[in-house]
Amino acid sequence: MRLSRIFNPWPDAPLPLWMIFPVIFVALYLSHITLLRLPYYWDEAGYYIPAAWDFFRTGSLIPTSTLSNAHPPLPSVYLALCWKASGFFPDVTREAVLLVATLGLLAVWRLAMRLVGVASVAFWTVLLTGLYPIWFAQCTLAHADIFAAACSLWGLNYALPDRDRKPWAAALWFAAAALSKETAIVIPLTLAALNLALACKSAALRARLLREAAWLLSCVLPLAAWYAYHYARTGFIFGNPQFLLYNAQSTLTPLRILVAFGHRLLHLTAHMNLFVPVGMALAALLLDPRPGAEGRRRASLAPLVALRIFLLLLANALLFSVLGGALLTRYLLPMYPLVLLLAVTTLYRHVPYWFGLALLSAAAFIAALFVNPPYGFAPEDNLAYAHVVRMQQAGIAQLNRRYPDAVVLTAWPVSDELTKPELGYVKKPWDVFSIQDFTAAEIARAAAEPEKYSAALVFSTKYDPPRPLLSLGGEALDERYFGLHHDLPPERIARELNGTLVWERRDAGMWIALIRFNRQVEARLNPLP
Repeated sequence: MRLSRIFNPWPDAPLPLWMIFPVIFVALYLSHITLLRLPYYWDEAGYYIPAAWDFFRTGSLIPTSTLSNAHPPLPSVYLALCWKASGFFPDVTREAVLLVATLGLLAVWRLAMRLVGVASVAFWTVLLTGLYPIWFAQCTLAHADIFAAACSLWGLNYALPDRDRKPWAAALWFAAAALSKETAIVIPLTLAALNLALACKSAALRARLLREAAWLLSCVLPLAAWYAYHYARTGFIFGNPQFLLYNAQSTLTPLRILVAFGHRLLHLTAHMNLFVPVGMALAALLLDPRPGAEGRRRASLAPLVALRIFLLLLANALLFSVLGGALLTRYLLPMYPLVLLLAVTTLYRHVPYWFGLALLSAAAFIAALFVNPPYGFAPEDNLAYAHVVRMQQAGIAQLNRRYPDAVVLTAWPVSDELTKPELGYVKKPWDVFSIQDFTAAEIARAAAEPEKYSAALVFSTKYDPPRPLLSLGGEALDERYFGLHHDLPPERIARELNGTLVWERRDAGMWIALIRFNRQVEARLNPLP
């Protein structure tokens, strides 16, 4: 058997989507099977699960058990329907999200086939997208971003190609994306702006381009209706004032925007070993295109399609340099398949045995799933998040075994995990004294109020690499603009609080510890009236 047939298992002919969907789902299910029963993590626990849980219990689209961030309700409605059908369990949630991720990868397959028309290119683009650590991790996490990404990618199927575009179908998908995550509206707005610019230059195509732009702009209407409803119910358009200040108003400093844009460019080209396929594709451009069948050049992206993709990448990088208090990479989730499609198409067009380089990229992504980068990152960018969840489970189990009646000093998200049984960590709520993090200032505040807690469950709230090799803006700028801080080590926290460290666990560069206190408690007998 020829080597090319081993690494190009799909013939260069279209396959029906109903055959591809179950293959992708089974592959995702088996590769995520150890993650399906994990309780909820970080922003899942902080917003998305409580919001869906409130809709599931009360039918309210506005969360009541957490502050409303004005995120659109489509993910909450979908998850509540899945819970109604199969029960409120973490594995039901994660399998429901896997279905959405499968839909997204199916859109990647169809997009590659529509734009390039070569099944081997589609196969490797889908495989690399599924293995890319950020996409892989988000496949079972109930964040709105995977919902918006899947819908956006299907919208691009009808909006990107040069021919046979269906703007009405694109508008439906983009509207669903915006009702999943409001920032997804940047994709149809960017494409509409390009159509308007092209309409000014081409009289022959003006009517069609203006009609397509109108369809794309119509995606704003459902999102505007949601904000009107949210305002009518809460008095706020874009969520509670704290959320708006953190994610939109405090981010408008020019220097912060510039540094954030540098971070976003790295996220789109280098983060989590993305530099491997991107770097090889850039090097491949130095080679002449290879001849294909009958001496013709191999298929590639049409110039106008490539322009649309680059504009989408730029628009998303700019948007998420201005909005979003945290530089979370999942905000860019629908962009990673586009980057990989560009890279794979370039390798296919320019490099003999290009599938070997695609295989090298796959190996780099698998390594990045397990090996943390030498700089600060969010644990949800790879499988580090699973280590964090299991550590927090272990810490809460120790707390439950040793001090079942304690009032617990801790920080978010463990504070929510202890007080909300629906998150999957405890069976009944604990009494909690919550602080913001475990920096010196917060520990000093806690030390001044020792009577308010009787045990402490402390943990690393940020991944702090032991020997960081890269800090784009410098530590001072990261502390000022992006929430960088350094938690005290558990030994020092115990010392500062006059407690004893009784249990500790470290894993994947993170830690969690349990502290007990030996204090005399004053009792006072009140006389009977």
